[in-house]
Order: sequence, then structure tokens, then C-alpha cells
Amino acid sequence: MEFTDFVAARGNALYRYGYVLTGNAEDAADLTQEALMRLGDAWSRVRKRDDPEGYVRTIMARLHISIWRRLRRERLVDVVPEAAYTDDRFGDDLGLWNELKGLPPKQRAVLVLRYYEDLSDQEIAELLGISRGTVRSQAARALDKLRVRVAALETGRV
Repeated sequence: MEFTDFVAARGNALYRYGYVLTGNAEDAADLTQEALMRLGDAWSRVRKRDDPEGYVRTIMARLHISIWRRLRRERLVDVVPEAAYTDDRFGDDLGLWNELKGLPPKQRAVLVLRYYEDLSDQEIAELLGISRGTVRSQAARALDKLRVRVAALETGRV
């Protein structure tokens, strides 16, 4: 398989993965583009292996973590957007993705890697450069926040 064939076949799925990680369409596009550029540079090595998509997803997760480590502070903007961006490709799960966007970046990354990518705690820890205990505590805190939010929505206390 050639690089252009891989991008054509898996580009949209990688963009969706980037959207789940970042919670933002523009950041997802940037993340996907950067990861694909890095994959293109390493394509001669990667295509010989069985899983080029796993390689690029790892790049994306590491890039995302690297970015939010550098930008731990809130970003201020001059102009507030007129309307919110909604992406209807997530179908019935749009509410879930919106709730994930409300989580801190590390918690969101842990949940995405655990439940969307189906990685073990050890794999997540290695990927994010944290301990297994931190993975578990971040996942527990994130799930608690989601449970509280869902309960508030169900009772109308939002």
C-alpha cells in the first residue's frame, strides 16, 4: 500500500480520532495533518510493519498530550465565535462527545484511549508517559464527572 492510498482510505477515520482527542474541529484537522506529515516522513519504515494506522494514532495521541502540556493555561481570544460548530458525523453519540469536551485534556485522553482505542492501562501509561495509577485515577475522576453531569441533565438541574 502506498502512502496516498493509506491517507485516502483512513484519513477521515484519523480526523474523527483527532476530533475525539481535541474536542475541536480545527485542532483535530491540525493534529491529523501534523501526524500524517510525520507518517509520510517515516512511511518507508512504517509500511513494512503490519499497523501503520496504529503508528499514526500513537503519533496523534503523543502530539495532543505534548500540546496540552505546553498550553496548560486557558486560551483567550479577541472575538467570540458567532455560532458553535457541530459535527453531525457522530450521530446519536453527539451528546457523549459534547460531555467529553467538558473534561480536562488528560482525563479526556485517558477515556478516549481506554474506551475508544481499547488500550490497557499499561499501554495508556506508556503512551502518555504517566504511571498506571495515574491512568486509573484520571479515568475514575473523569467517569465521576460524567456521571454527575448525566445525573444533573436527567434531573433538569443544569
